[in-house]
Amino acid sequence: TDPRQLTPTIMGDMANAACMADGFDNIQKLPDPVPGCPNFRRVPGFKVYCCGQPTIAGFEAALTKVCGDKYPKDGPIIWFNLRQEPDVYVNGEPICARPPGKIGEYAELGNVTRDSAKADEEEFIKVIEGRAKENAGKLKFVDINKAEKEIEVKEVVTLSNVIEGLKAKFPGLVHMRIPVCNSAAPLETDFDILVKTLIGTNINTPVIINDQVGLSRATTGCVAACLFKEFQISASFEGLVETVPGVNLDLLKMDRYKMDPAKDPLFRGEFEVVKELVASLKDGEAAKNECDKVIDKNGTPKTGGTGIKQLRENIAESKLSYEIMDDAAQAFLKMKIMDNIHKYFFMIAFTAYMREAAEVAKNAGTDEEKAKNGLTGGKISTPADQLKLPKTFVLYMEEHSGLRNIVEEGKGK
Repeated sequence: TDPRQLTPTIMGDMANAACMADGFDNIQKLPDPVPGCPNFRRVPGFKVYCCGQPTIAGFEAALTKVCGDKYPKDGPIIWFNLRQEPDVYVNGEPICARPPGKIGEYAELGNVTRDSAKADEEEFIKVIEGRAKENAGKLKFVDINKAEKEIEVKEVVTLSNVIEGLKAKFPGLVHMRIPVCNSAAPLETDFDILVKTLIGTNINTPVIINDQVGLSRATTGCVAACLFKEFQISASFEGLVETVPGVNLDLLKMDRYKMDPAKDPLFRGEFEVVKELVASLKDGEAAKNECDKVIDKNGTPKTGGTGIKQLRENIAESKLSYEIMDDAAQAFLKMKIMDNIHKYFFMIAFTAYMREAAEVAKNAGTDEEKAKNGLTGGKISTPADQLKLPKTFVLYMEEHSGLRNIVEEGKGK
């Protein structure tokens, strides 16, 4: 079983939950802010966007920016919310429920599911309305620094109803919650929910992913979404391009990515457990390369991204600062390093899974598919929105079950 499944679910107690404002003074870490949508940015080279929890106006501003003047406002748009905390909008601003002992930017809330988060939200809105009624129409809440505040409640709406309201202008909007933990990898089933939601979309379908601030969880989700888009490009176009004379295929291949060899091995992600993973996977080196390129594009400007978190290099940074800390800080940091290595490990495994699926799509297919989408040379070029996956990520991990042991035993090395 996954160790995180053993954490008691601590979020279900809405009656005693603290109200915490999602937004705070220094939430915006990036240039060119979109009003009401913290740290909104596009991943270079992909129609994938990342942000923190928007205000009601911020949702509309982000969606309007994503559509621009080219993408139809009634076209499909996929929005993933990766938060474990239930969210309710008071006067257009998001306020989340937190256990009173877990106020601050990060909280691991145990085994939260999409359904439990939604149910908690329905409960939480009643709690908020009740508290305001007892307090002359005012709601007490805290910010991430535990400072107590109070606001006159004019309007209270659940996140679900905010989304329903947006569908008047953006009828193709799909909002999917995948509550994930903050530091370690999402569950194998979380990857499958993401993939299942994206199957049937086009390469140019915008995908937006948020957490509270637009940091760890959202960046992790964006890496997975970009890897899915890579699968679509590889499965749909590579076979097609191979039939065009004179095209240099090497230019299109993500797995030809070369990191700067002068970089410290830790910054290149060469951890012992990752080396073991790469050695045990068919095409392991290529999977790591592709994963690293996508992580770099989702990272900071230093590695070619537009974001805040560098999922691979922040492990190295943590390892380097570990030595100079006191025991208590070391214990906390060691857990974080292990969690982040666990996440990086699963990202590479997920990349290998998507690459295998692309190979199957290009080379296998029913006679009918071959007749419809077949190319000279026996490959198939299936349109991206018709691609299917031969198996789930859970099943892929079952088939490679040794990987689960490798990561559990090796993430502390």
